[in-house]
Amino acid sequence: MRRPAAAVLCAALLAGCAGPAGERPAPADGRAQHPARAAGDSRRLPPVVDHVPTRDPVVFLTYDDGAERDPRFVGLVRDRRLPVSMFLTDSVVGPGYGHFARLRAVGASIQNHTLDHPALRGLPYAGQRAEICGQQHKLRSRFGISPRLFRPPYGTYDRTTLRAAADCGITAVVLWRASLGAGGELAYTRGEPALRAGDIVSVPSGDTGSLTLTERTERLLREIGERGLRVGRLEDHLEGRPEDRPEKTPGRRAEGN
Repeated sequence: MRRPAAAVLCAALLAGCAGPAGERPAPADGRAQHPARAAGDSRRLPPVVDHVPTRDPVVFLTYDDGAERDPRFVGLVRDRRLPVSMFLTDSVVGPGYGHFARLRAVGASIQNHTLDHPALRGLPYAGQRAEICGQQHKLRSRFGISPRLFRPPYGTYDRTTLRAAADCGITAVVLWRASLGAGGELAYTRGEPALRAGDIVSVPSGDTGSLTLTERTERLLREIGERGLRVGRLEDHLEGRPEDRPEKTPGRRAEGN
């Protein structure tokens, strides 16, 4: 059934990510568009991205939560020099921060995925800020860093999320266009069901089936290579002036972590 033009335009401005089973993200077109500012608010809200427009033949690998701590994965990241981004949740990582310190030492970046992994959309500002800033403080105390990227759990967020993220020092909210399943297969949130340059790929942890994180990543790397692509560093491609960054408007819900 054909949707009204206004609904299509609204969907096209939303980004892709993962959330509870059965939910589907709204499509997005990858264009650079800024969320409107609230009346009387001069702050620039962070962009929300699931795909980075780029001429470089790269995709971006992002790993969620921190529940799965496959020791072989550290060697894979080191040997392949993979610039992966790890979005960590404090209550999930628990005593496993040492594993992620080793990953960071071999080239992985550490980013924010909240303290306790709640669905943020609809929560009051104070609660959302506590989740985001609280994890900023945890990561600063653990690693001496202040992450600039944030992934909302389940891909759910609203304008309050963007306000809180901005106030916690976040410069981009990262969703995804493709998500890696337990069997190593890719599911796409929108558009052509194939990897393309600039795609952000989410690798959830937890329900891993029979394959380890290393095995799933190796399968993904083969597919990336077959498409003539390589893994890029997401942080490098999100740098630059705010008006140069790809953005989406708030209100998105998606499927995954």
